[in-house]
Amino acid sequence: MRQAITALAFGLVLGWGQMAGAQEPAPGRFSMQKAETGFARLDTETGEVTLCQEKNGELVCRMAADERAAFERELDLLTKRVEALEKAVQSGATAAKPDLPTDEEIDRTMSIMERMMRKFMDIVKELEGRDPTEDGGPVPDKT
Repeated sequence: MRQAITALAFGLVLGWGQMAGAQEPAPGRFSMQKAETGFARLDTETGEVTLCQEKNGELVCRMAADERAAFERELDLLTKRVEALEKAVQSGATAAKPDLPTDEEIDRTMSIMERMMRKFMDIVKELEGRDPTEDGGPVPDKT
């Protein structure tokens, strides 16, 4: 009998070690505490408490009741959001049109650009008509 208990405990330790190794948690991430009905596992990173019990030679863990309620609330909220999005897609409400500028905005922009181009062209014409020797400097060699 004692050998069976020892073998069972050894198997549990190996099984739990393999499960923990498969998830690759950070070293020292979980803290196990003996409880009346099994073990309480504390995730030191998230603060999540999981209740674990031995069943049929395996360590079975489940979320604590308050965490389960929070999980259920979040699941219900997400379900409602998905349903609302599916309805919106079916009704075509998600086909948002891009915000294009109005005709007035286009006309104003074109007017500004036209004035800018006219002033630029006036400057170019002024520079083309100017005699480079007027400035008193040498005539640049253009070849």
